[in-house]
Amino acid sequence: MPCSRASAAGDRGVVPAPTWSQIREALSARPPVQVQKAKRAAAVALILREGGSGIEMLFIRRAEHPDDPWSGQVGFPGGRSEPRDPDLRATAVRETAEETGIDLGALAEYLGALDEVRAMARLRPMDLTISPFVYRLVGTPRYQPNHEVGGLLWLPLSDLFDPRRRSVFDYAERDTTLRFPCLRVEDHVIWGLTYRMLTGFEERLFASGPRAGRPGEAM
Repeated sequence: MPCSRASAAGDRGVVPAPTWSQIREALSARPPVQVQKAKRAAAVALILREGGSGIEMLFIRRAEHPDDPWSGQVGFPGGRSEPRDPDLRATAVRETAEETGIDLGALAEYLGALDEVRAMARLRPMDLTISPFVYRLVGTPRYQPNHEVGGLLWLPLSDLFDPRRRSVFDYAERDTTLRFPCLRVEDHVIWGLTYRMLTGFEERLFASGPRAGRPGEAM
């Protein structure tokens, strides 16, 4: 299945994205924050590559399934830990291979871990924590999405970090409508857990420091 790549900001101007050295420095600056231990744990992979529009990040569009609470949504490859996994990073590697066909152990450089997040469902915390791990793709994978994945998508960091892409998402819940912050890139909407992890990555990169600064600001 071919991957698609959204265009950069075009005539509206491209927001400067961090360099590889800045990403490595930010991820190595401190250990990830751990949340209160839950009964269940999961892990995801934030996969980066050098693309035509600079550094790009991989997302999956989950296949439509009535039993999947994240059915049809845009997210990161990953899933729940299994007893055979030696640690949560191994969970992210295994789930990524199963969902996309990408072998992170052979084709990617591990860059670091982000803060854990507590999963939420209908505004209620779940007894599930998610650990995000960041990788740089250095080889050329053979994409083989499984039945859980409806498509793969590469998006430039310059778009993902562009404040003009920020919006709100209306989520119908029974007899009411809930509004959540989101990111819109063309017809793709990133919200919920994925939005929280993505903004956590952005905040980590542009935290105050000797080389920090928000996109578009003077260093």
